[in-house]
Amino acid sequence: MASRTEQLSQPKPNLLRHVDRRSVYWRDELPPKRTGCSTSFELTPRWSQLSRSKTTQPGFDHIRDSPIWVVSKGALHAHASHRLCALALPRCPAAGWQPDRPILASVSSTKALLKTKQAPKHEHPMYSRERPMSWHIPRAARNAVASKRVVELSCPKERKALFEGYNPYIVSQAARSAQPSPRLQELCLPLPRKCKLK
Repeated sequence: MASRTEQLSQPKPNLLRHVDRRSVYWRDELPPKRTGCSTSFELTPRWSQLSRSKTTQPGFDHIRDSPIWVVSKGALHAHASHRLCALALPRCPAAGWQPDRPILASVSSTKALLKTKQAPKHEHPMYSRERPMSWHIPRAARNAVASKRVVELSCPKERKALFEGYNPYIVSQAARSAQPSPRLQELCLPLPRKCKLK
């Protein structure tokens, strides 16, 4: 039995060249018995080209076994032109280019700071440091008396439960003594087209 690779290497039949028109109907006589293959297939030039194994290109027939090969005499005695020498030079950096800064900045020592007369910055005259844990309380704060408003604000806010003490049917005094405006009275009347004439 042929292997899978050999089966895939076989050309495909050209089904469009000889169309197989089989029919089960006949008129005068029975169809002849078929002994062999019904149609013969023929390869197109393109299919025969694709079925061949790939070959290397003409310029790459020789495979180098070693990275060292013979250099021709012309290459040994060749001289580079001025243009080639100019292209071989490394490109100069731009005018404003600066090298990258190091990741870790060097910290100068205290002696170096003293030599260069770069003492640490002084604190601002209005700067106040953190207050100590215990400090002196002035006499005015000790003898201070809270006003009535301060005592009122210091009391906790009373919070009632939801809808506690709320009556939705109570009508306020302002609503009882309210008087409607002429425009409101006009809007309260029904539309004339909906009124029935008596």
